Amino acid sequence: MGILSWIVIGLIAGLLAKFIMPGKDPGGIIITILLGIAGGFVGGWIGAKLGIGSVSALNFTSILIATGGAVLILLIYRLIKKK
Repeated sequence: MGILSWIVIGLIAGLLAKFIMPGKDPGGIIITILLGIAGGFVGGWIGAKLGIGSVSALNFTSILIATGGAVLILLIYRLIKKK
């Protein structure tokens, strides 16, 4: 999977994560994309370990897994930022 695919999945996953967990987070579109890309890595790793699947192509399952990872990262970020 190419870098452009990771960026597209990251953008979609980051936007979906912000939609699922709205709030005032610093950043903007760049942070949202980075959050989504990191979520893709985390979600793909967790999904592979649990046997659910991985982020391997630009498809619905990959976007769901990446979004789950992005939500997890956003939750951790907010918990750390709160302290």
